[in-house]
Amino acid sequence: MRVYLPCTLSALARTAAAGELGPAPLTGFAVTPALVEWYVSGDTEELEYVALTEAARASLRMIAADLADGVTAPARRVVIAADVPDADVQVSPDVSERGRVRLGAPVAMRLIQAAHVDEESAAPDVEAAALALKAADAGDDDARFTVDGAEAHELLWYATQEIPDVLG
Repeated sequence: MRVYLPCTLSALARTAAAGELGPAPLTGFAVTPALVEWYVSGDTEELEYVALTEAARASLRMIAADLADGVTAPARRVVIAADVPDADVQVSPDVSERGRVRLGAPVAMRLIQAAHVDEESAAPDVEAAALALKAADAGDDDARFTVDGAEAHELLWYATQEIPDVLG
């Protein structure tokens, strides 16, 4: 099953060094039956884009947590796309979590198909969005506009052999 895993640049560097993304359990996003039912008219490519977008939103939350903890890595959203054995994937029983899945095992580099990463020029918007998340969650319209500004940036696709270049 293709799973989209939210990440950060720091976590991507640790993944590249360790040869796996972990430890388990990991939260990811995928084309689940609930997502298919909710997005009735979409084809597989559209549904995968929805899962990727959800993972990018989760990546933004990870960046916000890192900033709160004083981590100084560049604020660029990262989503890892991996083809994981179905047996390692548990689909959320909660219908409101349409595409959310849990992985019961770390993801080896050989299962990673690509990394989707914000371009460097998106970093100021992504950082501003991460800092505005709490207010946006509380209903602040200006903060929501700031968060939406980060989501306007498309993630760039990188093959696994390009990950060192992204990190360099």
